[in-house]
Formats: sequence, C-alpha cells, structure tokens
Amino acid sequence: MDTGVIEGGLNVTLTIRLLMHGKEVGSIIGKKGESVKKMREESGARINISEGNCPERIITLAGPTNAIFKAFAMIIDKLEEDISSSMTNSTAASRPPVTLRLVVPASQCGSLIGKGGCKIKEIRESTGAQVQVAGDMLPNSTERAITIAGIPQSIIECVKQICVVMLESPPKGVTIPYRPKPSSSPVIFAGGQAYTIQGQYAIPQPDLTKLHQLAIQQSHFPMTHGNTGFSGLDASAQTTSHELTIPNDLIGCIIGRQGAKINEIRQMSGAQIKIANPVEGSTDRQVTITGSAASISLAQYLINVRLSSEMGGMGSS
Repeated sequence: MDTGVIEGGLNVTLTIRLLMHGKEVGSIIGKKGESVKKMREESGARINISEGNCPERIITLAGPTNAIFKAFAMIIDKLEEDISSSMTNSTAASRPPVTLRLVVPASQCGSLIGKGGCKIKEIRESTGAQVQVAGDMLPNSTERAITIAGIPQSIIECVKQICVVMLESPPKGVTIPYRPKPSSSPVIFAGGQAYTIQGQYAIPQPDLTKLHQLAIQQSHFPMTHGNTGFSGLDASAQTTSHELTIPNDLIGCIIGRQGAKINEIRQMSGAQIKIANPVEGSTDRQVTITGSAASISLAQYLINVRLSSEMGGMGSS
C-alpha cells in the first residue's frame, strides 16, 4: 500500500491522535468554537478535543483518510497562521517551523523506526520533515509521542507515510491511551476518595481512587477510614517511614530515565522516597519511604507494579 493509494481515495477509516498545548488548542477551537466547527464541516472528519484545563490536550481526528488529511491540513494551516502572527511583532530573524506531536501506541513504534532506523530515515528523507520518536512512554500509558517539525507540506506528507506504516502493522496487545493530567495539582485522599484541587474546587479522580483502594488492599497497614482525610498534604496525619530493600539490578526501573519514574511515584503517592547510595559489597539498595500510612502504601504499591512489570519481561517501558 503506497501513499498513492491513499491519495487515490482509499476509504480506510483512520484515527489520528495529536497532543497539543492548551494555547494551540484554543486557537484551533476558535472564538465560540467557530474555527473547529468550520474544520468539521469542510473536512467531514470527526474532530474530538479532550476536556479539561490541562496544559496539554488531545485532539482526535477520525474518519475516512481523505477527510482526515483535509482536517489535518486545516489544523496545520491554523498553526502556521499563528506562527506568522507571532512573527509580525518579533525581531527574530528565523521563522520557527510548525511542530506537531502525534500520539501512537508504543507497540507500533518499532515498525515506524524500522531495522536500524531505516524506515524513519526513509520518511525523513522523502518528506523533508524532522521526525523524532520519544524513547519513553507518556505517563500512565503505553503510548509514545512522535514529534514532527517542518513546513506544512512536509508534515502532511510525513503523517501520511506514518499512517501507511501504522495501517500495515496494527498495535499489539492492549493499548492504554495517554490522558493529559490537569496542571500538576496536589492530590488529596479524603474518606477513601482521591481528589485533585483545581482553584477552589476538589475534583474527584476515580482512576487515582481505584489505585488508592488497590494500594490499601495490597498494603499491610491498618487503615483508619475517617473523614480526617489521610493525605500526603495533611500535616495532622501521622508521618511514619518504611524501609524496603531492592536489588541493585532492579533499581533502575524504579528510578526511570533521569528520575522520571521515581518522581511520578512521589507525585502520585505524596510520599517522600529516598534511595540510599550503593554500599560496597552489597547487591541491594535501601529505599526509605516517608509520609502518612496512605502515602506509604500507595508508594509501595506503585513500586511493586514497576518491579513486577520489569520482572515479567515487560521491561521495555
């Protein structure tokens, strides 16, 4: 299946997910939704924009290939227009390229990169766009971001070629889609429910509540369910600490690239986690978790999830 087939109006139904900054999304939606309404009407594609006052939002385009690429071209034109208007008052000599991020199941990234990077090299050379596949998955998902930059025509051509590869090699296993989180608002557990604070409101977070309840079931702590709200932020909650011993060769999967995983665990659990320096002659590392009982159990649960996925051979994440 070459790109010509898509051009020839091959009626495949596609879904493309784009990850964008809130500001870009605002301009695509337009005043009172005028802009996105026009894109939907003219392209015939379904355009869905994820909810929320998140710094990032997901735009999903779905429909027959020709409708999708039409909508896609309109989105790029809008971004290009924004760059032009930001350049009018700017003294910068060079014009920044249009940059887009696609969100793709990690299981398809191998086919996209190709043996020794041959496929991605071919896409870069034939389209003239810059293409980068992220090494790490997006938080709490099995998807990766692909960043594409260049002139509008190159980007459109590049996305077409990526779609061809993805149609040829469908995703394997279960895909956990990336959902952008609201700008890192603190998490509070109260009465066994998880909430994030946004402005003056506490927004229930069912995903985190589930995780939290799992953690309680898995944990060895007697939990007191009261309305006192046991949270990492609640100073009146009793702070305790717990020590774990983790084999040296597994510590990397908990720390993650540049500390990304351990920071994620700290943020989600609200606990402080300290990893001791390696001791000579010892094959283990000491990990100290400090916080309320709830925070500690959640941190332990998240660490165990990382360890079991690493030992279960899913170490690619």
